[in-house]
Order: sequence, then C-alpha cells, then structure tokens
Amino acid sequence: MSTTSQASQRIAALLDENSFVEIGARMTARATDFNLKQTETPSDGVITGYGVIDGSLVYVYSQDASVLNGSVGEMHAKKITNLYDLALKTGAPVIGLIESAGLRLQEATDALNGFGEIYKKQVMASGVIPQITAVFGTCGGGLALIPTLTDFTFMEEKKARLFVNAPNALDGNTTEKCNSASAAFQSQEAGIVDVVADEAEILGKIRELVSLLPANNEDDASYAECTDDLNRASAELANCVGDTSIALSILSDNNVFFELKENYAREMVTGLIKLNGVTVGAVANRTEICDADGNVTDKFDAVLTEKGCAKAADFVNFCDAFEIPVLSLTNVKGYEATVCAEKGMAKAAARLTAAFAQATVPKVNVIIGKAYGSAYVAMNSKAIGADITIAWPDAEIGMMDAKLAARIICDGQGAEAIDACAAEYAKLQTSVESAARRGYVDEIVEAADTRKYIIGAFEMLFTKREDRPAKKHGTV
Repeated sequence: MSTTSQASQRIAALLDENSFVEIGARMTARATDFNLKQTETPSDGVITGYGVIDGSLVYVYSQDASVLNGSVGEMHAKKITNLYDLALKTGAPVIGLIESAGLRLQEATDALNGFGEIYKKQVMASGVIPQITAVFGTCGGGLALIPTLTDFTFMEEKKARLFVNAPNALDGNTTEKCNSASAAFQSQEAGIVDVVADEAEILGKIRELVSLLPANNEDDASYAECTDDLNRASAELANCVGDTSIALSILSDNNVFFELKENYAREMVTGLIKLNGVTVGAVANRTEICDADGNVTDKFDAVLTEKGCAKAADFVNFCDAFEIPVLSLTNVKGYEATVCAEKGMAKAAARLTAAFAQATVPKVNVIIGKAYGSAYVAMNSKAIGADITIAWPDAEIGMMDAKLAARIICDGQGAEAIDACAAEYAKLQTSVESAARRGYVDEIVEAADTRKYIIGAFEMLFTKREDRPAKKHGTV
C-alpha cells in the first residue's frame, strides 16, 4: 500500500461508502525556492473534502506523508482553512487525520503564517462545531497545537508520535529513557489523547463518537429513538459504587458508553452515554477499576486530584458549549493530600467548580457514596447549580466522616463518649435523610431504580433556560 493511497484510504474507511467528495484536489504549492518548483506536490500534501458518517455531514482532511512528508506549507494550510470556512457555514464537524513532518522549511514565513491561520480557524470554531483529530504518524513542533486545539484527540498506539519538543531534545532525556512522544505518555501522563488504539479501531471509534455528538452548538436534532426499557431496574448498580465506568454503562441505553481520556486521571471518569435516545455527558468519581471478570485491578482514594479536576472541568465545558446535558455520580470525601498535589489543587478544584457552576445545560447529580466537605460541593452539588440531586439511601453527605467529627467534638473524652457522639453526628449531620430535610437532596431512590429517575429528571429539564450576568467570558 502506498502512502498516497493510505491517506485516501483512511478517509474511505472513515466515511460511509462512496460518500467522499474531494475539494481542492488540483491545488499545488506556489513556492519555488530551493527547487520546490521541480517537485511535484499533488494536492499539496493534504486531501480535503466532505462526506457523511451514518448519514451525517462531516468535513475531513487527511495529510499525505508521500508529498514532502506531509509538511504544512502555504497552500496546504489554505486547503484546511477553506474546509473550516465551509464547516462553520454549514455547521458540521471537522475531522483531521494527521501524519506530517510539520512546518515546510522551503516556505518559511509562508508556512508559519499558514500554521497561524489554521490555529485561528480552530479557535473560532471551538464551541461552534465539534473538532476531532487522529494522529497516525509524526505530529511535532507547532503541529502539536492542532490536535490540542480540538475537542477530541485519537492516537495510533505504535507508530504515532506527538510532541512539541522531541524526547531527545529534552534536557537529560532520551527516547529510551522516556518516550514523551508516544501514545502511552500523551494519554497517561499529558492527558492530551482521548483514545489510543490501532488505526482501524480509531477510525471506527471516530464514527461512533460522531454518532453521539450534535453537528454544532445549535443542533437540536441529535436524538435517536430509544429501544431500551426506560424503567429498566438494575440491581447490580448498588455494587458499582467503586467502578463507576461500569455504573454508567449499566445506566445508559443499550449500555452505550464512550469513555474519554480513559488512561488519564483514572480516578475520574468522563464520557458520553445515551438516556432515552439523548446524548448525556457523564462525570463520575471512581475508587476502583474492575476487569472483565469483576476482579479489582486498581484502587484509588475517594478524593479529588489535580488531574482529575482538570479532566472533568474540560469535559463539562465541552458539554455546556454544545448543549449536552451533564450527569454526575458523586463519591468523594476530600482532596488528594500530597506536596506535589498541593501545588495545583486549589486552582484545579476552582476550575471544576467554575465549570459546573457556569454550565447552563441540564445538570443532574447522583450521590452514590460519600459526599464530604468542599470536594463534594465542587462535584456538581445543588449549591453550585445542580438542577436535581438524587441520592442512594446509604449515601453520606456532610462536613466529614462522623467518627472523625466525633473525635474533634469529644476531644479528651473516652471511647464510649466518642462512639455515642459519632452515632448522633451520623444521624443528624451526615445522613441522606438529614440532607433531604434541608433541601440539599431532592429524591432518595434505590440504586436499582436510578435509570428511570435520571431519565425522568432530564426529560423534565429538556426545556431548561437559564440567564446569566452579561459578560464577555469568565476568568477562572
């Protein structure tokens, strides 16, 4: 298979059969410096056009590494920005398939200007149309900004390389020591990449993601008929307090769950589910990971971490921009307590709080375990704007664990006094009934019945409208 055919075959595999229409196929480089005129540059190294995924319009560009290594020059960039112009006019997603050596040295300032024009179009399109990129080869230097300016990034697990500075250019580092350009590093450590897989799976996953997303920020027709039982009870939900990725799959129509940034900040789950045919963004605390056989493979504290807050905040902001309702599953008792975490914990928690508070989409919070202190407040609590708060009967909501509170209140007293105080504190201050009496919980429901209650809540909130103070934008 030639590299030329690889660029076009990626498009063919991504789109519905025979739906791709190429735009700008005859464009070539204008520059003549360094004998560039004598070099054939068909399509100037990038195939651009439009087609459909499951019948929905999308725009696609696929870089061709056989033409000057897929490097970005003046006309290459112009083709991509022209595609963005069309996408913004028609309100449809843009999908970029990236494999490029980066800036075209022979075109220097023209190529640099082209980079800047692509960046600008991406920023203008942000929050208006979904943007998706998939990295199949090299994506380095200034080109690395392109996938990070989009909403979702996919990366081929073995051959793809994503970096601003190559691993060997980092002081004291080599590729063998830490391959910071690898899919593993960018998904697990940097948190840039949403999905890591082989090429065929990536193209299939992009199709799946597009089917879950609205075409643009004003699209109100992105709903599918629900073939699942709206009142389906799930007794196994009560056992999923730890691994909430399983809980979200159980709650969703036909168990559809598209997890995002699965390898990053694994104590926080983010992804898309379907409820009564409607796409809903899900954010959930997680304390354990179970394998296919139900065995626990990893455990986490029930705390907010800096990375987890950042991951969730970015996702909530995306959902709000595209009018996607948000569901949260809360099980948190505080913040990560390490010197390293403390450097950015307050700012990250503030960003998460701001994301939930400023989101005007329908928001439902389900308290499935512990909900203690200001960490609970930051997790889509009623205090910062949750429209409906549901709690399971054995949930705990309050300032802190009853035993810890009793030790403080009864400092210097005996064990008997502390135990008695803890029991009274649990009843008066941390029980779900106590929170419900004060209006902080709207409904107490059995875990098994959660699906029908959250579907009912989102149906009720379907026509929600909420005004906010007039301003250019927030600064958190």
